[in-house]
Amino acid sequence: MSIIEIKGLYKVYDEKSMPVHAINGIDLIIESGEFTAVVGPSGSGKTTLLNIVGGLDDPTKGDVFIDGVKINELSGRQKTDFRMNNIGFVFQAYNLIPVFTAKENVEFIMQLQNKSKAVREGRTKELLEAVGLGDRMESRPNKLSGGQQQRVAVARALASKPKFILADEPTANLDSKSTDNLLEIMEKLNREENITFIFSTHDQRVVNKAKRVITLVDGAVVSDVSK
Repeated sequence: MSIIEIKGLYKVYDEKSMPVHAINGIDLIIESGEFTAVVGPSGSGKTTLLNIVGGLDDPTKGDVFIDGVKINELSGRQKTDFRMNNIGFVFQAYNLIPVFTAKENVEFIMQLQNKSKAVREGRTKELLEAVGLGDRMESRPNKLSGGQQQRVAVARALASKPKFILADEPTANLDSKSTDNLLEIMEKLNREENITFIFSTHDQRVVNKAKRVITLVDGAVVSDVSK
């Protein structure tokens, strides 16, 4: 079952002064449960594509459907609500709230969703244990390694029970061991819970784990290979 459908997508920055064609006519379908890597050289449009799919940026032309909802036509407030309830994000910079503990960082989105305290605490414990941090729930980000912070970010991305996870260069700031641990966790979540992951990456280790590899060059898909 398709979860994301991209039709005739274009993104042009600075259209009037010095146009930069970041996305050039992309058509894609992502199925539920995929573990997909989007690769390509710097400036190929990977992050722009993820930002448009995630409703963080608007296309110049074309449409993005998530479970049949055309997200590029939603209002700003509707997009914010839609993202909160349907899309999980993992960024290379972790983006954890520094004054919050690991537990509070994971709980935060569920507070925004008005989940009860019992639901929040139960799901947070379950997720932090799933990423191997059940014993670090009360630690703040500055007391965690980079790999541990990124695992908190994965738990936070899953907290809202999203339809899929967008991960933009999630291993860029991690050493080899942390990268392997993180990929093992995400692969397990994909395999056992059918969670859909879409990565933008330069990391060959991520590419090796992916079940589908989409290659962008100059904002266009030049290769789309399923393993």
